[in-house]
Amino acid sequence: MQSEDTDPRAAHSTGLFGSLQQLVGTVAEALHTRMEILSAELEGEGGRVWMLLLCEIVSLFFLGLGVLLVTFMVIVAFWDTHRVAVSAGFAGLYLAIGFGMALRVRYMRKRRPRLFSATLAELAKDRDHLAS
Repeated sequence: MQSEDTDPRAAHSTGLFGSLQQLVGTVAEALHTRMEILSAELEGEGGRVWMLLLCEIVSLFFLGLGVLLVTFMVIVAFWDTHRVAVSAGFAGLYLAIGFGMALRVRYMRKRRPRLFSATLAELAKDRDHLAS
């Protein structure tokens, strides 16, 4: 009788099981690393976006208030002579600035970097490595 240690089928199945276990461990480690990268990107991007949004809101509020007050002062200065012309000039100026900024925002949205690009690049490397 052969013992379990000398049976070639037992050695083969242990080797196969060991290889499968090692593969699962490697895949789990790779997924863990990728999730850490994703988590770091989410934390960095989330904090940056909220701070940027807050700064933009405060900036827009005070810039708008300043522009409104300057506009009012100029209209008051020309109240007796050209109030309609000055009001129309400011309206045209504000519309032109608004339209120009809308075009700029559209351009920036089209050119923004892809979200989670580092994570996607690492996953692509993993896929290519496993495929070869």
